[in-house]
Amino acid sequence: MSRLNDLLRQLRTENEPLAKDIEREVQALAERRAFGLNFERHVPEAVELPGRRVRKGDKVRQLPPRGELAKSADERVWLVTSIERIEGTAIALLESVDGKKVSRSPVQDLVVVAEFRDSIYPGLVSTGKIERGGDKPFHAVINAENYHALQTLLFTHRGKVDCIYIDPPYNTGAKDWKYNNSYVEGDDLYRHSKWLAFMERRLLLAKEILNPDNSVLIITIDEKEYLRLGLLLEQTFPGARVQMVTSVINATGVIRATEFTRNNEYIYFVSFGDAKITPERSMDGEVELLWNLLQRREDSSRRHGPVPRLDQFYPIYVERTSGRIKCLGKSLTLDESRLDVPSVEGCEAVFPIRPDGTEMTWGVTPGTLQGLIDKGYVRVNATRGKYSVYYLTSGKVKDIAEGRASITGRRPDGSVIAVSDAGKVSMPTSTWERPSHNAQSHGTKLLSRIVPNRRFPFPKSLYAVEDCLRFFIGDKPDATVIDFFSGSGTTTHAVMRLNRQDGGRRRSIAITNNEVGSEEQRDLRKKGFRPGDSDWESWGICDYITKPRIAASVSGLTPEGEPIKGDYKFTDEFPLTEGFEENVEFFTLTYEAPLRVASNREFRKIAPLLWIRAGSQGRRIEAISMGWDVAETYGVLADLDHTETFLKAVAATNKVAVAYIVTDEDRLFESVSQELPDHIEPVRLYEAYLRNFEIESGRGSL
Repeated sequence: MSRLNDLLRQLRTENEPLAKDIEREVQALAERRAFGLNFERHVPEAVELPGRRVRKGDKVRQLPPRGELAKSADERVWLVTSIERIEGTAIALLESVDGKKVSRSPVQDLVVVAEFRDSIYPGLVSTGKIERGGDKPFHAVINAENYHALQTLLFTHRGKVDCIYIDPPYNTGAKDWKYNNSYVEGDDLYRHSKWLAFMERRLLLAKEILNPDNSVLIITIDEKEYLRLGLLLEQTFPGARVQMVTSVINATGVIRATEFTRNNEYIYFVSFGDAKITPERSMDGEVELLWNLLQRREDSSRRHGPVPRLDQFYPIYVERTSGRIKCLGKSLTLDESRLDVPSVEGCEAVFPIRPDGTEMTWGVTPGTLQGLIDKGYVRVNATRGKYSVYYLTSGKVKDIAEGRASITGRRPDGSVIAVSDAGKVSMPTSTWERPSHNAQSHGTKLLSRIVPNRRFPFPKSLYAVEDCLRFFIGDKPDATVIDFFSGSGTTTHAVMRLNRQDGGRRRSIAITNNEVGSEEQRDLRKKGFRPGDSDWESWGICDYITKPRIAASVSGLTPEGEPIKGDYKFTDEFPLTEGFEENVEFFTLTYEAPLRVASNREFRKIAPLLWIRAGSQGRRIEAISMGWDVAETYGVLADLDHTETFLKAVAATNKVAVAYIVTDEDRLFESVSQELPDHIEPVRLYEAYLRNFEIESGRGSL
């Protein structure tokens, strides 16, 4: 090693960047394990950022001429030393990274490149939203390279995530993933080590955002990489519990000429801290009866709908302390306002109201409901001051009466615990062969109904993902779930299904890039389009599949505005066209200049990050022109002359969890922090934001 160090010192005087690169690789070799999983930690990845404005100091690549295939592109990375306008055209002066070559190029023929060892300063730009969930937290869908998105989540979610579910590229040798902007082909000698380097960088970031005291990482994979992935997980998470499940996803299987027909895949569960598997009801003993939501959902059951149900709109008075139903009010006529009903001391008057304010109706009349309450066949779920009423339908009541189901106990609110003879509590096995997990029926075909005529390869069964999540967050109604290989958006869809089943307020963050499929790329290039063109980007996975699928799932309408045909199956059966009472916002990750951020000139780009860190709920503070503002869950103080007013506004609500204080002075930050209530987290801007990304940039050198 001493001889190598001498040579590196000599090289450093002639070519310092090259010396640093070699030194980094030598260090990696020196730290290699003597046994176990050894692989090349390849040159850090670089991602192209089409659509990002080229600035002085950027790293860029030159795009191929329009109409030519990507293979003709210049893969070299250049530095932009200056930009000048010549005869109305912006021309960039370029210098090679080793400083030995110079070139010129029209700015429009360049694409910005971000290498993973570079510091990035991200922002978010909203590209739309769908709101049907009232005051529920928003799910987020982020169009971004997932490594940089994970760096962003270190600022918003470090140590706070309950579950990560990912379905990474399986590295089959087909064109299913890229490394440094090039597809990794089956004959690539470094195919497996590239995949491992690619995965390790992301898993190290995932480790930082997971709650070390109670969380789970779930990864699906096939036989091409499951052995290497298992070793990588053991090495990356030495204190965790790792278990692998075999899951049948296609009973008939995929026929392969010289190999066994594959009909399964593998699922790794990596558990941290107190995370535990929730037992399930198997189908060979007893199973608890499913409770139905008392509020009717179909559009025809609106209070002022085409066929009014005059006796099914009335207040249910729920005790705020116990959650028990104290009494029922009388049915209101169509002319009477629910705001005028009499109050009952200590109770909340609950009506069948959609999150958007539409008045619906209850499933039964007051007399029938009172009879069900007396028998314990009605219960209330309370989540953050919101009440959902559930009941046992007539068929289940009949099963109890005729002995096909039995009452095994009662809850504290008096409602029964009733089970049928169809199943019993048991721990799930490590081999899953469930019809609901068929990826063809409940992945591909389901997706084709939600977004008709849009192709996506190998979507997961919705119910398979739902089951995986339920085992670990079924008892966490406020869980945060991340999927940074989001694909078609199945994970977010599954989280919304869980919320509907128990009235939960779980929120998901789905991350996917806007990569265009290889076949579509070829056709688009022939037509003269390139990355960054609107006609190109409209075919990207995020814009063409992920966002439309999630929006359609919430609204119950296809992208063309037609009701989605068919029904959900298994655990919770209802028409797809009912949608979900959820909120979702769509974002694109941006790359900001640190000086503009520090000088408060990019607040609108940083604003979504502050809102997401505070819970993605309620109003977002978009501007601080008056020097301060306080929303439902957080506040921002930009002008410390308004400190007293800001503190009073914060003290006036008990929902504020985070206070962002903009100051360069330690003393002033500490002074304001000491005046905040104990339950509020003080965060210094923009020091906390900038340090997060400056520190994390070093990870890209792995």
